[in-house]
Amino acid sequence: MIEEIKALENLYPDKRSQVMGALWVVQRARAWKLTKADLLDVAEFLDISPVEVQAVATFYTMYNLIEPMGRYHIQVCQNISCTLLGAENLIAHLEKVLGIKPGESTADKKFSISTVECLGSCGTAPMMQINDDYYESLTVEKVDEILMSYK
Repeated sequence: MIEEIKALENLYPDKRSQVMGALWVVQRARAWKLTKADLLDVAEFLDISPVEVQAVATFYTMYNLIEPMGRYHIQVCQNISCTLLGAENLIAHLEKVLGIKPGESTADKKFSISTVECLGSCGTAPMMQINDDYYESLTVEKVDEILMSYK
């Protein structure tokens, strides 16, 4: 991780510009989740304030701060297109089926749910992303089928 983060210096000579890349490197190495300790370590390594790192990590939805993070991170788009086409129903269904709310993980740490703004698939709304996979034009039935494929 250290070597990858050091390589960012060639791309972004300003330490503050390296934060996003450094967080991505650490998150990837930590099974796609970041802890408070990881944020402090990045701040210390880049010699910037912890609050600056935390501001970046909490602003962008690509950084996972749910503790503990499930193996499968479900992100449901709640932007206008997805909301108008049923995202709220999908979120409620996921809450019921998995027994958790956004920002939580199942007891077995298999699933986590987050709501996010725009995953860039407005033409195929509603949609969700599980880890790196997109699922579009969703219905409750499709969500059930998708969840079964992860069990």
